[in-house]
Amino acid sequence: MSHGRFAFSPAALRSLEQERDLLERQKHQRRATEIVLTGYLLRKEALGRSARSAPPTAGAPPPLVCRDLVVQNALFTGDVGAVKELFPKGVSPTLVIQPEGGAMRWVSDGKVRGLWSLTYEQELTTPLHITAGRGFTDCLRHLLLRGASVDFAPGGTTALHEACEECQADCVKLLLQYGANANATSEDGLMPLHVCTELESLECAKLLLQFGAAISGRSLEENDTPLHVAARNGLPEHVALYLRYGGGLEHQNDEGLTPLNAACSQPQESSTLGRYASVCRHLVEAGANVHAGDADRQTPLHMACKNANAEVVDLLLQNGASVNQMDYGGDAPMHNVLKMVSYKTEHQPERIVRALLNYGSIRVWPGALPKVLKYCCMSPQTIEVLLNAYDRLRVTDKWVEAVAPEIFQKHREFYESVFALAGGPRSLQHLARHQLRTYLEGRLVKAVPKLGLPTFLKDYLMLEFRGYVH
Repeated sequence: MSHGRFAFSPAALRSLEQERDLLERQKHQRRATEIVLTGYLLRKEALGRSARSAPPTAGAPPPLVCRDLVVQNALFTGDVGAVKELFPKGVSPTLVIQPEGGAMRWVSDGKVRGLWSLTYEQELTTPLHITAGRGFTDCLRHLLLRGASVDFAPGGTTALHEACEECQADCVKLLLQYGANANATSEDGLMPLHVCTELESLECAKLLLQFGAAISGRSLEENDTPLHVAARNGLPEHVALYLRYGGGLEHQNDEGLTPLNAACSQPQESSTLGRYASVCRHLVEAGANVHAGDADRQTPLHMACKNANAEVVDLLLQNGASVNQMDYGGDAPMHNVLKMVSYKTEHQPERIVRALLNYGSIRVWPGALPKVLKYCCMSPQTIEVLLNAYDRLRVTDKWVEAVAPEIFQKHREFYESVFALAGGPRSLQHLARHQLRTYLEGRLVKAVPKLGLPTFLKDYLMLEFRGYVH
């Protein structure tokens, strides 16, 4: 056997040859049953085949199939002149465009044996889908005037789904004016409102609602409402819109998530934290239940802590969220945020830890502090606020070993102040703070602003960051 070649057995070669013949026969049979239109036929011979706007029904002849690259190029580039020439008066634009691409598939006889063969993945689309998804309004209008079936969905979605997904508001409006079903369900069980997942799709959502889209329509797989989708994708203006139209605040999807849970549970980048905070503010102000738990009894506060969104945590705590409620795994919100500190340092997790402690959160068991120090040492402010919740600390060599040398060098002044506590008591100032916080536990947030104290002392009582411990 020569280098770089793979020797097939005679049996394998025969199997490959048979598979190729089978695929060729199937391909020819499929094409023989389709009415294939070229650009020439569209202009000359299809005049008598025009079918006005009703979608194909049971028993109707198969839809026309177009593989002509001239037609496809005109549609994909939005060449309105060419589209008008290819689809003159009397020619039906309700046809299927069927781009193909090679893909490998494992073919088996139901036993262990099998082989990889080249098959063709087909993505069915129509002229209406292509022009609507790309915002070619003039082309779309021409096709609709020529009687294109507005709800035809050979690929499983309508042109309206396509336009909403691509945020083409002008095309959405045009389709709806020509009778598109605002509640059409795709083969994935999604209505057009469910695919409005981008900030730029707001106008599309407004148009859908004006034309009768169901504000409480459920998706098939997740049982999501449009409000779930908008909350999960961090779309504050969509959320406000859906609430004005009566979107259900407490509807639960198949995972037991309300829209507020969905917003809080979605992983969030630093750049999207503000958007999700606005979403949650809309929902809470509208009356969303901040105590609602999912199937694992995780509340919005658990989820906001896991995703380290400090603004959302503040919002939930201010509206009565339970700071010490446990989920089925036995974790309180404090556990969730501490697990994420090393991954979310840019989210300012120390703000969340401080807020939880000020609202009466359970503290870390002192014996576990070295472990917490090991995993959270890259956030000195988180360590600072945690340590300031105790009146005494037993600093040992384990504490020193828990801080990586490079982290120690980066935050040397802070960690030297921590390790200096070994064998000595906390400062009198700190002990006085701890005593007052203990006395006001559960009332701290409401009581401290009412005390006649200077601002810097109020901040000190509320564990304001100083960059050292004493």
